[in-house]
This record gives sequence, C-alpha cells and structure tokens, in this order.
Amino acid sequence: MARPDPNRLPRWFVAAVTLPPLLFLVLFYAWPFVTLMWRGLSADAVSETFGRDSTWEVLWFTTWQAVASTLLTLAAGLGPAWAVSRFEFRGRRALLGLLTAVFVLPTVVVGAAIIAVLPDSMDRGVWAILGAHVVFNLAVVVRTVGAVWERLPLGLEQAAATLGAGPWRVFRTVTLPLLRPAIASATAIVFLFTFTSYGVIRVLGTTGRATIEVEVWRRATQLGDLGGAAVLAVLQLIVLAALVVVSTSIQRRTARTVDLVATPQRRRPRGRERWYVGLSVGLATVLVATPLLALIERSLWSRDGYTLRAWRNLGNDEIRPGLTLGIDPLGALWRSVTTAMWATIFSVLLGAIAIVAISALGRAGKLLDAGLMLPLGTSAVTIGFGMLITFDSDPFDWRASWWLVPIGHALVALPFVVRSGLGVVRAIDPDLRAAAATLGAPPIRAWATTTLPMMRRPLAIAAGLAAAISLGEFGATSFLSRTGSDTLPIAIERLLGRTGGSFQAQAFALSAILAAATITIVVLVDLAGGDVSGTKRGDRARRR
Repeated sequence: MARPDPNRLPRWFVAAVTLPPLLFLVLFYAWPFVTLMWRGLSADAVSETFGRDSTWEVLWFTTWQAVASTLLTLAAGLGPAWAVSRFEFRGRRALLGLLTAVFVLPTVVVGAAIIAVLPDSMDRGVWAILGAHVVFNLAVVVRTVGAVWERLPLGLEQAAATLGAGPWRVFRTVTLPLLRPAIASATAIVFLFTFTSYGVIRVLGTTGRATIEVEVWRRATQLGDLGGAAVLAVLQLIVLAALVVVSTSIQRRTARTVDLVATPQRRRPRGRERWYVGLSVGLATVLVATPLLALIERSLWSRDGYTLRAWRNLGNDEIRPGLTLGIDPLGALWRSVTTAMWATIFSVLLGAIAIVAISALGRAGKLLDAGLMLPLGTSAVTIGFGMLITFDSDPFDWRASWWLVPIGHALVALPFVVRSGLGVVRAIDPDLRAAAATLGAPPIRAWATTTLPMMRRPLAIAAGLAAAISLGEFGATSFLSRTGSDTLPIAIERLLGRTGGSFQAQAFALSAILAAATITIVVLVDLAGGDVSGTKRGDRARRR
C-alpha cells in the first residue's frame, strides 16, 4: 500500500486557502474588467468615440510624446549606463541609488519637481512632460542596459581593437549588436510607461495635451461619458497587448548568443576616459538631482523670501477668516497613511494565503498565479474605472465605502506580494516537510513549522513595497476617492492646479514629505532584501 505524500495538504485546507484570493480576484478585478469591456464594446459608443476628432488627437499625442520621450531617455541614459557598467569611480553607487530613488517616486511628485525647477513660462506643456519622463525613466535605461553591458566579455572588444578598429567602430560593430536586446527591452519598458503616462500628464499637461489615460479619466469624471471612456480604456489595452507582442518579437530577433562574464570587470577610467565618464555622470546627476533639490527649495520660498510658512500652514486650510481652501493637507497625509496601512494588510494577508494556495495546488496553482498577475498588466486607471462603474448601484453601491480605495491599492500591490514570497516557498526543500511528517507532525503542522517561518521576511519586504505603492497610487484613486477623502497625491495635484504661490509651496512641501516617505520605505526594503538573499549588498541585482 502506497504511503500518503507528506507534502500533500488536505483537500479541505487547499480549498479553504484557494477561495479567498480567487474570490478577491473575481470580485474586484474580473467582474469590473468584464463590465468595462461590456460597456466599451457597445457599437454606439465605439462609433461615436471614433467619430470624434478629439479621439484621434489624443491618440496621436499619446503616441508621439511616448516616442519622443523614449528616444530622449535612451539618448540621456546610454552615457551613464556605459560609465557605471564599465568603470569604477567614487560616487558610482550613490548615482545608482539616486536614479533608483527618483524612479520609485510617485508620478505626481515627479511632476511637482519639474514644476519647481522650470520657469513659470515653461512649467506646463510638452517640454515639461518630456523632461519629466526622461527624469523618471532614466533609471530604466541605466539599469537594464548597464546590467548587460558590465558583463559583456572584454576580449571581443580588445580583439577588434587589436585588429585596428577605433573605439567608435568597436562600439558600432561589436558592442552595440550585443546590447541590442537590452536596449530593445529598455525601449519597450520606457515606451509602455510613457504611453500610459497619467500622473505626469495630469500635473503638467495643458489643454489638448492629454494621453489616453487622462482622457479616460476626463470623460468618466468630468463629462459623464462612460461609454467613450470605456472605449478608450479598451483601445489602450489592445494597443498595449500589441506593443508587448511586437517588443517580444524584436527582442527575439535581435538576441545574440554570448557568454557573459560572471563578475563585472570594471576598472578606473584613464586619460580621456576620465572626461567622458565625468561628463556622463555629471549630466545624469544634474538631471535627476536638480528637480528634487528645487522641490525642497520652492517649498521654502515666498515673495518675502525663504520661510517655513508653507510647512506651518499644512494644518490650516483657511485662506482667510471664513474662507477655507477645500483641501486639508494634513488630513490628506493622515488618510494616505491609514489607506496605505489597510492596503498593506489586505494585500499581504491575501498574498500570503495565495502563496500557500499556489504552492499546494500543484499544476492548477499556475492558473491562480497567472490570474493574480493580471492586475500587473492592467493600468491602475483601468482598474479604478472598472471598479467605479461596477460598484455604483444597489446592491453593490460601495463607492462611499471607506475600504474601496484600500482594496483598489491592494489589487495593484498584490502581484508584488505574491512574487516576493512565492519564489522563497518554492525553493524550500520538500524533504523538510517530509522529515517533519516522519516525526509525527500532520501535513498542516508540517507546513506551518517548515514553510511559514521562511515566509516572514519576504512578506515583511512585500509589506514595505505595498505601503510604498499605496502611498503614491494616483490612477485608481482618481476614480475611487470622493470629495473630502483625498489622499496625498490627489491633494498635491489639486494644490498645484490652484493659482497662487502659497498653494504651490504647500504642494511642494507635501511632495517632499511623500518623496521622503517613499524613498525611506524603498531603502528599508532594499536593505532587508540583501539579508534575505544572503548576498553582499554591493553584488546583488536591483530591480524595480
């Protein structure tokens, strides 16, 4: 008689842990998504939307600004990618940390920082948008291309140089072909980010300068055109799916087989290399550091000179006696903190249960795993819009419920929680559970004693990521928050839209607080991640 598998959990337990994440996915993602598709595929809504000239203008602006932003980001990022991947110099790690810090900032903060650094005549419009996209996405190019560049074998370039090829010819004929897949990957990521840009456009865009995501929000919340908004949301999903297919095909065609070196062979720059490295690093540092410094400086500036007035007035929304601002900055800060706390609890709790379910389901767990990753490929605007139109009537009129915004944030953060813990659980040797079962522990207890302790630290890291995502979340919140329940990004965007230097100074002060909180959380997560992997901090891979 065959002995029962000590790693197999009872069926009732597997069903119990599978049900919560599955219901959550169906209720708050699949149902709103199907509702959105159903309304978007209405023949009248489709014909009416595509019959408007404004639709094509929005599609054209979305496309060309994404192309321009991507090309500018590549042009600005290849130089520092070469410097940090090929050379060892003082401040190299600081530059990488600075680029990463800017990349994790909420888009509203990046928009506010660009307003802070540009003169009043240029702080809104196309150039401001392109500049914000370059600053925000520079880390993608440096990290993605640099990660491959630093591990290319130097022997190929040295052999070409020995045969008489100059530096430019060596780069064009040897290095560039090997870097093409990484460049194609970075190009695709930056294009997707800029094509779906929302927070930056909301803050820096002007009339006629709206991306598809902003137009979805405008039609849904300002014009009451739910059908048109749904059509545009579906159109964006189709375009994004096509872009993923095209970018994957390009990467496959440009791939070259090469044996990457195990350890980067960086050296100190010599001769003219010092000038080129210094120029590349200096320009990148100025590009990303100046907006952050300007953000703090503008929060302290007023017509009377430098003052802490904007910071002191964060708790006072009264413009003059009897007249209130209608925006409560400190209240928004408190709501963001509480929302992030609940979103973190929801996402970590559901993520932990989902990790156990995926591991216990075997092959069927792949379906649940793939389903929980779907929100990662869907824009937050689409998620928020779908929830808005789904939960707006009885018996599911939940729009006024306090928990709907944290649920939306948890849906966005859940894929990161699952990915953080699933790899660790899968790496646990099944013999540990078999040994526990041999000692008399039933399957559930064997799982609890061998697997749950391993999940604590990945879930702690995931909690930090979920909190950071929730603090800066702007897309879904734009649809789900109601007047008087603004979170910090919403309050910043509203303050920046008011005329008057004092309002902008308050927006800059709130942006500085949000930036500091986000960077602190990500740094703590980064430090904890080093302990989990057991590798030295300087050698581990960093990724978003």
